Amino acid sequence: MRSMIFLRRKIYYYYFMLIWNTIEAQIRYTVPEELNAGSVVGNLAKDFGLNLSEVTKRKLHISSESGKQFFSVALDSGELIVSKRIDRESLCGHSVPCLLPLEAIVENPLQLHRVEIEIQDINDNTPSFNSNEQILNIPESVNPGAKFLLESADDPDVGSNSLQSYSLSTNTYFVLNVKTRDGMKIPELVLDKPLDREKQAVHKLILTAVDGGKPVKSGTCEINIIVLDNNDNAPQFEKSFYEATVNENEIIGNDIVRVSATDFDKGLNGEIEYLFADKTSDTLKAMFDIDTKTGMISVKGPLDYEQAHFYNFDVLAKDKGNPQMKGHCSVKILIIDINDNAPDIVITSLSSPVSENASNNTVIALISTKDADSGQNGKVNLSLASGSPFRLNPSLANRYALVTNCPLDREKYPEYEIKLNAVDFGAPPLSAQNVVKISVSDVNDNPPVFSQKSYTVYIKENIAQGSLLASVSAHDPDLYQNAKMSYFILDSKVQDVSISSFIYINSDNGSIYNIQSFDYEKNKVFQIQVQAKDHGSPPLSSNATVHVFIMDQNDNVPSVIYPSALVGSVSHQRMPRSAKAGHLVTKVTAVDADSGHNAWISYWLAEATDASLFTVNLHTGEVRTKRSVSDQDESSQRLIIGIKDNGEPVQSTTVTVDILIEDAFHEPISDYRKKNTEPDKKSGKITLYLIISVASVSLLCLATFFVLLVKCGRSSRSSSSCCIRRTDSGYKNPNNLQIQLNTDGPIKYVEVLGGDVMSQSQSFGSYLSPMSEFSDFTLVKPSSTTDFTNTLSVLDASLPDSTWRFESQQS
Repeated sequence: MRSMIFLRRKIYYYYFMLIWNTIEAQIRYTVPEELNAGSVVGNLAKDFGLNLSEVTKRKLHISSESGKQFFSVALDSGELIVSKRIDRESLCGHSVPCLLPLEAIVENPLQLHRVEIEIQDINDNTPSFNSNEQILNIPESVNPGAKFLLESADDPDVGSNSLQSYSLSTNTYFVLNVKTRDGMKIPELVLDKPLDREKQAVHKLILTAVDGGKPVKSGTCEINIIVLDNNDNAPQFEKSFYEATVNENEIIGNDIVRVSATDFDKGLNGEIEYLFADKTSDTLKAMFDIDTKTGMISVKGPLDYEQAHFYNFDVLAKDKGNPQMKGHCSVKILIIDINDNAPDIVITSLSSPVSENASNNTVIALISTKDADSGQNGKVNLSLASGSPFRLNPSLANRYALVTNCPLDREKYPEYEIKLNAVDFGAPPLSAQNVVKISVSDVNDNPPVFSQKSYTVYIKENIAQGSLLASVSAHDPDLYQNAKMSYFILDSKVQDVSISSFIYINSDNGSIYNIQSFDYEKNKVFQIQVQAKDHGSPPLSSNATVHVFIMDQNDNVPSVIYPSALVGSVSHQRMPRSAKAGHLVTKVTAVDADSGHNAWISYWLAEATDASLFTVNLHTGEVRTKRSVSDQDESSQRLIIGIKDNGEPVQSTTVTVDILIEDAFHEPISDYRKKNTEPDKKSGKITLYLIISVASVSLLCLATFFVLLVKCGRSSRSSSSCCIRRTDSGYKNPNNLQIQLNTDGPIKYVEVLGGDVMSQSQSFGSYLSPMSEFSDFTLVKPSSTTDFTNTLSVLDASLPDSTWRFESQQS
């Protein structure tokens, strides 16, 4: 037995190796029935190529299609062992071979192996008769050679262990004849010599049935023969064997086949009635009926091809003589299968959830189909509803693997309901549906997404430390840790200082706070690079930009540029006593580091020795005479000029100007000029700077004038506009570049202005006053690199006494 099992294993091992590359593999073991629990059938781990560590790790287990678990897997050795008693006869009856299909399943990755257990028969059943005694009534007039059907013995074993032969006890009048029909051995009693009731009215015989097992088993039945007188003829059937076919859905009551017999006797001895043989089972009698008068066999109960493909039984014909005579025949009814069973979809194994980054051809489930019908009616085609990212890979007969067909995306479809449709090949075809629910598990494949790509924030300068500047937010469509995120500030520089010195961010909610206050005059705008990073593995991130604009506050006092007071706090100026009304005495110039309205400056005469003599222009700061200077006016005049901005609250300052009124003003001037003509290194440098400035301004004016002429020449063909106009006004167009040449009295200057009056100003100034006691040359550095106003003032007596403004307006 073991050598046979070993040989079979080797054969199936080579077959197993040929199909190993498929999803499923098949192997067969052969074992005898009635093995004790715990007996080893085979080593699954070894035959499947698994290490012992993989048996537990990959959860090797088996399932039976019949639902009865006769076997189990020993996890410590990977062996297939018997778990309960196996009775081949109860499982397969007379079917050969007796195969018990199993499915061995291993996971990670998911695999299905087809295992068939062939149950071999052992001689564990004795041939037996339905009754221990049979009675035959045989008339004494029966001629030798007459045959009498005997009850057959039944042996559930198969093959050589089944019923092999009959034997009859030794007697004078009867011999035994055994015939074979459809593999069944049927005993007949044959009369060898004429009977004589008067000599022996009863004959007792022993019929023995013997099987072919080792050791041989046998069963017996006692045959009691009663010799009858008179009624010399028994009914004889027209045929000894009848065969018919019927559909399994035949209507109850429909006729199938008619048996017929004749009796040559007369009267009651020749009157026949038909009935089933005594050994006919109650099951068969529930399905078929026979008319006792006509011998017509009809359908009595529902037929089912899946339960039995055919039926064999005997029919008797009895007369009503005394003694009663009877004949017999055999009937075989074949059941024709129809497509009356819908397919069945069985989910053998399912791996859910499946990771959304699962590669193509990942096995998700193992599916099989069954149909109780036979032939074309039992063939099944399994299909998958279109539109899902899965497909079916067929493997062995009626078995499929559900695999991924394209990438999965949990954020779009977190769960799939896969509709399976099984259709058989019957006419008409029958179908069945099943739904497989598959969940998709999340992986970190989505970076956080900010609600805005960039944020714009406006804050006031001098804001308190720890104030909330802005809040950013991001969303991550992933789940759990993959969706949890933290916010960070990416390191950058603001005026060569790390951004972390100015602000910090709450990593949990994205709120941004300042660490220190801001100064508009030092920094007007800066950018913050915010990063949102999730907690996935590996983490994903995205960035957003926060543009922070600092709004100006009026926190700077106007600063006086001219007249400068290098010595003390008083500026000294001169003017002739011959000055008339409107004479330009001096011009006060101040700037404010603030911007916009906060930088708009106005001038007024706060205090004067003689307030009736002088006036100050509110916007330009020009100090002029209200009237002509008289001889009665004091020679020394002191003016206190107030300067304030337009902010809230107002910031202001004052400048003191001492004016000396001289009768012979030309002499000091002459002396001054003479003094300036004396060779002096310092004066020479100032003169050189002045010449370069005047030359630069002249070249700039010519270039600008030329450009404007070209633009005006093209104005008829474009939407751009340009103009050249003469003006005496000091008004500055916020969006125009202005070049302004002014002359008024003894002070000559050129101004180059540009930019928006609302923006932060940027001024470059050069001042030289012939009326001052000192020669001043001042350069004011720009306070901003973004929005600016350039002012260049060059004082020179040689400039023309007129004002020209060149404006270039962008289209």
